[in-house]
Amino acid sequence: MAKGLQGFSWTMLLLFCAIQELGSWAMHTAVEGPGLGEPGDPALLAGGRVKRGWVWNQFFVVEEYTGTEPLYVGKIHSDSDEGDGSIKYTISGEGAGTIFLIDEITGDIHATERLDREQKTFYTLRAQARDRQTDQLLEPESEFIIKVQDINDSEPRFLEGPYIGSVAELSPIGTSVMQVMASDADDPTYGSSARVVYSVLEGEQHFTVDSKTGVIRTAVADLDRETQDRYEVVIRATDMAGQLGGLSGSTTVTIVVTDVNDNPPRFPQKMYQFSIVETAPVGTAIGRVKAEDSDVGENTDMTYQVKDEEGVEMFKVTTDSNTQEAVITVQKPLDYESKKVHTVVVEALNKFVDPRFVDLGTFRDQTIVRVSVLDVDEPPEFRPPSNLMEVQEDAHVGSVVGVVTALDPDTANHPVRYAIDRSTDAERIFDIDAKTGAIVTGKVLDRETAGWHNITVLAMEADNHSQVSRASLRIRILDVNDNPPELATPYEAAVCEDAKPGQLIQTISVVDRDEPQSGHRFYFTLAPEATNNHHFSLLDIQDNTAAVHTQRVGFNRQEQDVYLLPILVVDSGPPALSSTGTLTIRVCGCDSSGAIQSCNSTAYVVSATLSPGALIALLVCVLILVVLVLLILTLKRHHKSHLTSEDDEDMRDNVIKYNDEGGGEQDTEAYDMSALRSLYDFSEIKAGDGGGGPGEGAPGRNPSSELHALPQWVQSPDLDFSVFRDYICRKVEQADEDLSVPPYDSFQTYAFEGSDSPVPSLSSINTWSSGSEQDFSYLGGWGPRFRQLAALYAGRRGDEDSEES
Repeated sequence: MAKGLQGFSWTMLLLFCAIQELGSWAMHTAVEGPGLGEPGDPALLAGGRVKRGWVWNQFFVVEEYTGTEPLYVGKIHSDSDEGDGSIKYTISGEGAGTIFLIDEITGDIHATERLDREQKTFYTLRAQARDRQTDQLLEPESEFIIKVQDINDSEPRFLEGPYIGSVAELSPIGTSVMQVMASDADDPTYGSSARVVYSVLEGEQHFTVDSKTGVIRTAVADLDRETQDRYEVVIRATDMAGQLGGLSGSTTVTIVVTDVNDNPPRFPQKMYQFSIVETAPVGTAIGRVKAEDSDVGENTDMTYQVKDEEGVEMFKVTTDSNTQEAVITVQKPLDYESKKVHTVVVEALNKFVDPRFVDLGTFRDQTIVRVSVLDVDEPPEFRPPSNLMEVQEDAHVGSVVGVVTALDPDTANHPVRYAIDRSTDAERIFDIDAKTGAIVTGKVLDRETAGWHNITVLAMEADNHSQVSRASLRIRILDVNDNPPELATPYEAAVCEDAKPGQLIQTISVVDRDEPQSGHRFYFTLAPEATNNHHFSLLDIQDNTAAVHTQRVGFNRQEQDVYLLPILVVDSGPPALSSTGTLTIRVCGCDSSGAIQSCNSTAYVVSATLSPGALIALLVCVLILVVLVLLILTLKRHHKSHLTSEDDEDMRDNVIKYNDEGGGEQDTEAYDMSALRSLYDFSEIKAGDGGGGPGEGAPGRNPSSELHALPQWVQSPDLDFSVFRDYICRKVEQADEDLSVPPYDSFQTYAFEGSDSPVPSLSSINTWSSGSEQDFSYLGGWGPRFRQLAALYAGRRGDEDSEES
């Protein structure tokens, strides 16, 4: 029943609207000619017939229709329609045939679906009227619009969420936080469907919202971030200007309360205690303390400082920028024996103070830090810390230079022992008394060699040498007059032969290694041996220099070309010391202007006074030359005797130097073979090899029995080769006994022939062969080159055999 009534109400509304608009929107057109129709259309232009036009209403349709029947939209009608059903109405365009249907006979248009203005606000369609029989257009096709009329069916929506805003704590009432905005999809030009107002659903105790603009503001002045740093506020937007029946939407706004520096720093404790050893070096960290601040960010940045005078002198406080802690460090050396406990007042204050909140109180806090100093075993301390001593350079060995004193700072006050670091006094010039600390000289001092000495003195506990202190000591050697003055250089001067009396020849000065406090003062005179000198005079100029002048007219180089003038120099002491120097003056030839032209090349007469070092060097050079000469003579003599002994003993020398080469086997005239055969007689050797000699392999065997027998030539009975035989036997015996040296004979020449040679050695000397006779018959098989040798040995062997038989 309700649905029927609702559909009836919609129908009546549409009918009322159609009737109301009928008079103003009716269109009766009767225009001749082709202007309103398609050009040349025969249906429209038939015999000059008057063309008629469309008649319909402008159409509106309400959105969100919920009735069960199609919603009547309107009616199209042509003035040529006589109601007999001969005209057929059709529509085309947006939604034609689906959303909108038309009755072909009456022209009524109905909407078959629910329309939503928020999706589409109007539809454009085209209407046609055709003859039902011929299907020809009776009217030109015309376009019309169906508008969707809005109703309040869309609630406001917050499209830019989620919303997050911020406001500083302690902000005054009415401080703007942020703005929110809701959007309504309904038509803002039709009714109040799109008019939105804002209100607070949750959080109204702390915040308000402007109903028209949506600006959120603070409602209280005591927002405290430390109490609550975040609020969730629900904002509602209602359309229809907030009237009853309007739709609404809501969103949650997160409001963050930001920090301001409204809280001072506070130490959690009013007293802190730390301890540190008394030997801690300056800069050692003792401990850390931190003041707490409820604020955040840079509002918690702090600085710390020491407030009491004692603490400022002994300790230093710095701020760790990362942790905002106070770091307490040692600023001055601590001493347990002087003070065991130190009390330090440390103050913390904010670095950035907001002047708006000064009236809340002082933004600083203080705490007390007690530092206990722990006792440790410390090394002795030198008192007083003077590091300069002086001593005369002529002080005797063992003289006291000064006394150093060191005390044990500990309560036990252990005895102290002293020593010198020998790395600073390697020559042991000074010594120190281990108990008293008295420094004495250990060697003779010489200021001219070393005017200052830097040594390190050690002080240690007597029962614990690991506790050592060091002190640098500078010892100055005071000068005494112990060096005579000397001429600055070996002066040499020249004087012209035509010099006049009183002419300046040379200005001399002296040097003195001593350094008297009052300065140098030297006196010049001629030496006593030069008092009778009538050639030159010496004038003391009183400024530590003297001038030499001529005293006679002219000089002669032929008589004397060099003068030696001894000069005595005396210092001011005390005691006064002197030395004699010699000025060498040469007589030279000069031109008319006094310029020296030539001087004799006569050697200078040098003073016989040489230093001990020069004399020693000269003697050493002479001694080295003598030793070299003796060594050369000895080597020559030894070499000569060695050559002589070798010449006496080496009988091979003649054989080695005889280097003539034979003419080959065809040369039978190079040597007189009969002369060669007559040189040797080995009958005694052969006789010694007979049965009467010692047996073969006997221990007392004679070395001569080891020799090979040579071919027996025709020998002269009166030749005696015993001397040669004895010599050869001695040499063989020496070679056999000396295993480290090869035999010194020609055997070594033939010992290495070659691995492929079929010919045995030709040597006739073999110390290890037996004394039996050799058979030379094999020489005949050596070929034509050895025919002469085979005939020589084999033929001779046959002669000997016939003689023996």
